[in-house]
Amino acid sequence: MSAPIPASPPAAAPLPRSRSCPFDPPPEYGRLREHDPVSALAFPDGKTGWLLTRHEDVRAVLADDRFSSDRTIASFPVRGLPIRREDPDSRAGQLISTDPPEHTRYRRMLTGYFTVRRMRALAPRIEQIVADHLDAMERTGPPVDLVPAFAKPVPSLVICELLGVPYEDHADFQRWTSTVLSVGVDRDASLAALDALTDYLIQLVADKRRHPDDALLSTLMAKSADQDESANPLTDREVAGIGRLLLAAGHETTANMLALGTYTLLSHPAQLRALREQPEVIDRAVEELLRYLTIVQFGTVRVAREDVVIAGRHIRAGQTVVASLPAANRDPGHFPHPDELDLTRAPSQHVAFGHGIHQCLGQQLARVEMQIAFPALLRRFPTLRLADPRTRVPMRDDMFIYGVHALPLAWDV
Repeated sequence: MSAPIPASPPAAAPLPRSRSCPFDPPPEYGRLREHDPVSALAFPDGKTGWLLTRHEDVRAVLADDRFSSDRTIASFPVRGLPIRREDPDSRAGQLISTDPPEHTRYRRMLTGYFTVRRMRALAPRIEQIVADHLDAMERTGPPVDLVPAFAKPVPSLVICELLGVPYEDHADFQRWTSTVLSVGVDRDASLAALDALTDYLIQLVADKRRHPDDALLSTLMAKSADQDESANPLTDREVAGIGRLLLAAGHETTANMLALGTYTLLSHPAQLRALREQPEVIDRAVEELLRYLTIVQFGTVRVAREDVVIAGRHIRAGQTVVASLPAANRDPGHFPHPDELDLTRAPSQHVAFGHGIHQCLGQQLARVEMQIAFPALLRRFPTLRLADPRTRVPMRDDMFIYGVHALPLAWDV
């Protein structure tokens, strides 16, 4: 049983960020979850808010319409994401940071494109993309850095084909996205990268107006144009904003899951052996890796629209609440032995993709990509290993999306 929640919160502290193991969230989350699950949080902008570390509280807040997703009014636990608060046009199409009814309008137009059936229909093409990159790795021979050779290009090519974005531009949009998601980059550089990515998508949408194709951006424009005026069709800037979000999320998250997931498997040989011997558990294995690693490392922000009480704490209207997804996914009150990696773990209500109306739109695509990529990589290279176990793997502690910056691997030839 958890210790009693203190009657008054201690002084606000910054978000815990120090890890003792590359695969585990900061150990401070465990102490907070047990003794102070709704803890006072100090933000870099000088304001104070709250940090949630229990699974039940995180899910409750993410599904509670008394909390807003509007990032223009939120504080951030680390450097803020680049947002031009004074420019509404810059936020057009950004459904993850909007509330109903605007969010509902965007989501309704997109949901049908990301169903389980549609994503599974992409499997043959994803299998071919995976095979092509494994062929290239084999031709190159060890050692190979998995990040640029496999983990990053596979989801990048998939999302480019899905959206209708020219893959030959991948170096540019990957660089812009990386800058935007870097904690250590100053605001001006981050905004410049965001503007460059936005301008690129706006120009692409304009080109597709003149020369439509069968991909998602063109289809989205055509679908919107077919509606009558009362349906409030999407503007080109909104389509570009949706494209910017899907393009960035579609390659950054899955790329880091592929690389970090591979590092995790190689570091847990018994689990890796079990997956090799029981490939039929891949669906469960992917869910467990998602739960265990939870790469959205700084949590999800919400702003209280009104005064709310959570676990005895009084959250004032206007305060920012950070729902820690990594802490929630290691909650022993919900997951038996949560700090153990168990690729055969029964399906659970993990929150790696969030929860509520903002739950990740592309989660089914990410699942299909991982369900294909991990087994294919392990089959192709049965002796896969770290190229030099003595060398520290560089972790993405400095990025909003956790993972590895590089993963040099070797195998027997």
